[in-house]
Amino acid sequence: MTKKQQIDIKINGRPCTCTKGEFLLEVAKRNGFYIPTLCHHPGIAEQGCCRVCLAEVAENGRSKIVVSCVYPVERPCEAYTDSERVKEDRSVVLMLLAMRAPESTEIKALCKQYGAMDHSRFKPIDGEKCIMCGLCARACASLGAGAISTVLRGTSKKISTPYDEPSETCVGCLSCTKVCPTNAIAYTEDKDKRSIWGRGFTLISCPECGEPIGTREEMELAALRSGEEVQELCPKCRKKKMSDVLAHTYGIE
Repeated sequence: MTKKQQIDIKINGRPCTCTKGEFLLEVAKRNGFYIPTLCHHPGIAEQGCCRVCLAEVAENGRSKIVVSCVYPVERPCEAYTDSERVKEDRSVVLMLLAMRAPESTEIKALCKQYGAMDHSRFKPIDGEKCIMCGLCARACASLGAGAISTVLRGTSKKISTPYDEPSETCVGCLSCTKVCPTNAIAYTEDKDKRSIWGRGFTLISCPECGEPIGTREEMELAALRSGEEVQELCPKCRKKKMSDVLAHTYGIE
């Protein structure tokens, strides 16, 4: 087994060690340096589309701006997460995102924290929260549902179901809402029902504690993918039941 090569770099002047090919964002996070992100999610492969996580990398007397979540460190270098050049470029990125999603409180907070470039001469997209990062569609596809995707083009481009009709493949799992960095996907839910993407779902509750487990469609898809039967108990009650069975089997008080 080949041992991965270790590389010595500096981040904001501090010596750090990383594995060759490791993304700069992960190296920075591991060493306590915060870099803002939007489209980055640990459960989904990096895509680098929002450009908020910019950093400056200097090698051999030259520097360049990189997208840290998809920039692999291949050789010794110096990286800066908040240099003047990074601040300037990030302010432009945030200005564009603010025009794309003016109703997003997350974008507004980033603009306030990092200082977005003046956008008074540009016209925002009214009522929009989505930054078109695509995390929701990728999360849906990874589950095997594929209920939503990018549709239309240009300024009309958006995430939706085919023809904006209720999708037969949607299982109402809310995976899309959980990965969305700007809370752009609306849904409603009460004790018994959930509605999302124009479709309603009945929520199944745990017979032991009464806590909602998920939709019937979501549970059936999970069972199909795992090759197991549909779980009628919530994870907490399932764990307790397993502990009780083991205790009874082995005579544990």
